[in-house]
Formats: sequence, C-alpha cells, structure tokens
Amino acid sequence: MAITKSNDVLGHPKGLIYLFFAELWERFSFYGMRALLVLYMTKQLLFTDDMAFGIYAAYMSLVYVTPMIGGILADKILGFRKAILLGGVLMALGHFFLTFEHPIFFYGSLGLIIVGNGFFKPNISSFVGNLYQQGDTRRDSGFTIFYLGINLGAAIAPLACAWFAETYGWHYGFILAGIGMISGLLVFNSGLKKEVFKNKGLVPSKATYDKTILGLNRGRLITIVAFLSVPVFGLIIKFHEFEHYLVWIISAFLIIYIIYILNTVTLTERKRLLVAVYFTALYTLFSALFEQAGSSLTLFADRNVNLIGMDAAGTNSINAGFIIVFAIPFSMLWTYLSKRKINPNSAIKFGLGLVFLGLGFVVFALSAHSIDEFARTSMLYLVLGYLILTIGELFLSPIGLSKMTELSPLKYVAFIMGVWFSANFYGHFFAGKIAKLTTVTKGETNVFTKGVFGDIVEFITGITPEIAMQNSDSYQQLYSYLSVYASFGIISIIAGLLAILISPFIKKAMSGIH
Repeated sequence: MAITKSNDVLGHPKGLIYLFFAELWERFSFYGMRALLVLYMTKQLLFTDDMAFGIYAAYMSLVYVTPMIGGILADKILGFRKAILLGGVLMALGHFFLTFEHPIFFYGSLGLIIVGNGFFKPNISSFVGNLYQQGDTRRDSGFTIFYLGINLGAAIAPLACAWFAETYGWHYGFILAGIGMISGLLVFNSGLKKEVFKNKGLVPSKATYDKTILGLNRGRLITIVAFLSVPVFGLIIKFHEFEHYLVWIISAFLIIYIIYILNTVTLTERKRLLVAVYFTALYTLFSALFEQAGSSLTLFADRNVNLIGMDAAGTNSINAGFIIVFAIPFSMLWTYLSKRKINPNSAIKFGLGLVFLGLGFVVFALSAHSIDEFARTSMLYLVLGYLILTIGELFLSPIGLSKMTELSPLKYVAFIMGVWFSANFYGHFFAGKIAKLTTVTKGETNVFTKGVFGDIVEFITGITPEIAMQNSDSYQQLYSYLSVYASFGIISIIAGLLAILISPFIKKAMSGIH
C-alpha cells in the first residue's frame, strides 16, 4: 500500500520526518562516542597509538558487518520496526556502560553497540526506501534529506560530547551519547504510535515470527542470541590483531550468499545486483580513506594543527557541519538536473566522489607549507580539506544508499543494504592499516616516503625524509601524517577517474536505473 499524497510533508512521505529525527539522535549517540574513543584510549586509558588504532579499527569495522546479519533477520523474521527497536536498546546500553572504567565494561560496551547497530542501521535506511515506490523521482532527494539528519547528529555530537568530557570528565561525554540514543528511540516509537508508517516495516510473516524453538518464538530467541553474542564481539575487539581471520570468514559468507541470490533472480536483477556489488567495492575504497577522520586525523589535529575554537574531538564535527550546509542544496540540485534530464548517472557520481575525496587529502598534505616552529599547521587546511572531501561524500554516500534500495531484488533489500554497509567493515579494517602507517618509530619513515610515492610527497609537501629527520619528533610525526595523506589522496583521484571512464558500461548494466 503506497503512502498517498495526503500524508506528504514538504513533498515527501510523512514517515520520512520521523525516520529523519530517529536517525539524527541515533547518529548523535554514535558519533559523540566515536569522537571521544581514540582520545579516551590514548589519554585516559594510556593505550599506545598502535593499540588504540587497532581497537578503533576493529570496533568500527564490526559495527558495519553486523548490519548484514541484522538485514537478513529483518527481511525474514523481524521486520524493520522490531529490528530498529531492538538495535536502539542495545546501543543505548552500550553507551551507558562505557561510563564504567573497567575492561569488561569497556569491551562489553563496544560489543553492545556493534550488535545494536547491526539491527538498527540497515533497517532504518531500508525503511526510508520502503516509503517510496519503485521509480519515484523523489527517492534520491529523500535519501539526501535523510542523510542530512545523520549529519545533524554527527555535527552536534562531537562538540557537545567533547565539551561535557572536557568539563566534567570522559564518562559524562559517554552519558550524553547514551541520552541521544534514548531520544532516537522515543522519536521512532512516537511515529509508530501515530501510525505514520501505515503498514510499512511490519513482521514479514507472523507464522514465521511465532514459530517456536526451545519453547521460544523466533523473535524472542533472536533477542536472547543478540545479547549472548555481545561477549563474542567484545573478545574480537580485545584480540583485534586476529581480525583478519574474520575478514576472510565474512568475505566467504558474502560471496556464497550473493552467488545464491544471483542464481534465484532474473537476468535484469542479476545485472543490477552486480552493479550494487561494484558500487560497494568503490565505497570500500572511499571508506578506508574517509574514516581516517575518527582515528589518525583526530590525532593529527590534536598534535599538529593550531586549532581555533574547538579541541581535537570537536574537529569530528567539521565534516558533518558541511553536510548540513550542502545536503539540501545538493538534494535540490539532483531534482533540478533530473527535471532537465542532465543529472549525471550514479556511476559518474561515484567516480566524482572518489576524486573529491582524494583532493581533500591532498589539501591536508599541502598544510606542510604552513608549518610553524612547533611543527603545527594552519587550521585553514584542515577545514578546507574537510570541505572538499564532504563534497565527495555527497556525490557518493547518500546516492549509494538510494541506489542499493533500487538495485536490490525486492525480497533481499535489507540484506543488500547490509552488503552496502559491509563496505564500512572492509573500509575500517583497511583504515586501521592506513592509520598505523602514520605511527612513528624514531629514526624510521613509512613506505610512502620512498620511490614514486616519495617523489609525489615531496612535490606536494616540499618535505623530504632527510629534512624530516633533521627536525623534532613532532615534525617527524607531522611528516608521517602528511606523506600518507598525500599518497592515498593521489590513489583515490586515479581510482575516481577510472570509475568515470568505465561509467557507460555500468550505466548499461543498471538496466534503466539512473
């Protein structure tokens, strides 16, 4: 049953407004905690950079692998509504438990958030797609507005949680994040009570849901297993150095399940699904570089940038702040270009997203031209770099969310949304590897200071390994950051240009989807 125009608000289904605010508060909690995590580990728990990056990468990658499982369970058993509520409760508990400074609570809290995010994240995004009929021209615009909600929460949270952490203590910052999650649940539940979603997001099959196993219906059993899985994820984070085994297991699962789907769908659906996999691969590259924001870029800002008006945790809000400024104009731009039939297809947008991302990191590297006697650079480059990579994000991320719901076979939509978020799993795994390249061992330089990349780094920054070694430890640390950012910036630009080059073939495989 389609949502009729009488239920529209500002030209979109009324349910979008409730999902917008529910996601806003959930992202407030998520990004508020994320902004504090690496700084909390290095400053309060006194973890080494290497250990902090390893834990952060494992946590953030697992946060984006559980959506595949949550997507399948929602598709088959729970439905979007129950999955979102279960996920929200788990995440709220995770944020509040971080207030206890003990290893069991620390790793357990991260486990709770990982499992909760698996139920919440793919299903609220799929729910947005469910509000629009196939071929509805408002879809890209609707997802861009939804993306604005994500980034409103992400912009406010680092500043607010960082201020609470700085003023009252780390644990108050985490408490504020937990309050954000509770707020998101209340908004979503309010939408359910007012029936703004009509018959959307319900349990797919009451008979399947009520089928008992060990005396429990499947819905309750899933809830119990979700809680029991928390210690498993906590242990994976604690022993993060073995995470690569999990990468192989997840990859095997993905390949097998996608092959199964390919063999059950029509030829057109098969082509579209392969395009969805291709877009996910491009998003993986994007995520691996973009997600330096919560790890190496946060420490770079803390140690080597002359910050004005905010601390290092607060810099996590810069990107989200720009999203707020540009999301609606971009939404209007896609609608305007569509009406005139000159809107670039999604394959081109993905390529442009990677190009802008790369340019943003090249700008971070160009900050070398503003180094002062304390090995700190101008904040202007940090802000400008975030501005450029934000433009790249708007070309790619909300468009990807929209395309996954269109390219996916209808009965697998939540799983394919989970596949899309698996790009963040792989991205964060590789982001951790990239971040570790920025750590400094006295008297040594990283792989990007030699050969072709060394020449690229010297051309962009004007710094050679010899110059870096003649200066202070802080200068050497700065050089390590900038050499990695310059090199991966160029890699991203090249990948984006190649994606644009092959875009006609991708457009053809999308079989009529723009």
